[in-house]
Amino acid sequence: MREQWCIPPNANADFVYRMEDVLAVYQRPADPRRPLICMDELSIQQLGETCDPLPVRPGDSAKEDYEYVRQGTCNLFIAFEPLRAQRQITVTARRTKQDWAQWVKTLVDVDHPEAEVIVLVCDNLNTHTPAALYATFDPAEARRLTEKLEIHYTPKHGSWLNMAEIELSVLARQCLKQRLADQAAVERETAAWQQRRNNQVVSVEWRFTTAAARIKLKTLYPSTYL
Repeated sequence: MREQWCIPPNANADFVYRMEDVLAVYQRPADPRRPLICMDELSIQQLGETCDPLPVRPGDSAKEDYEYVRQGTCNLFIAFEPLRAQRQITVTARRTKQDWAQWVKTLVDVDHPEAEVIVLVCDNLNTHTPAALYATFDPAEARRLTEKLEIHYTPKHGSWLNMAEIELSVLARQCLKQRLADQAAVERETAAWQQRRNNQVVSVEWRFTTAAARIKLKTLYPSTYL
């Protein structure tokens, strides 16, 4: 993990609490009954070609025109399991509360039906709340899904504490720099990246702990308590 943080100038006790809460979650031992999932999302701009690119030829690389056509956007949800070194990408047309709620239902019922509780680390967007489940499903279903989640929110301006953000950064560098004209192309390319990275069992070597936070970020803590 790179030691590069964005600390708001008005960071307060709530920032410290949420930071230490997430760091404590990362220190838990693996428990298949309570899988740890780090989730994040990313908006993708779909870009089409104005003319056909020139293919690769012997001694020459492929070429594409600098002009492109904007063809809307789509959204990526990523579920990263650091203790298993696995990730799952879901592509949606939008990023509404309903899209997040449907993603949660798939996570609970399809991806981890055996789990007693899913420990979910995410940022505190207003779409990432149990209320989104109640806005999408009937009360009984929303309650069932809510009881399957143990949500831990990163602090405001502290999304760097979410390991899923690291995975999205790698995805952007390795997969999304190319022009992808539509949602089908995004799904195809991200699925290939996901399979390759899962097969290689690539994980995140997380070294930032609560003890380290109390030293390196000591200005966030009241000095009388350190």
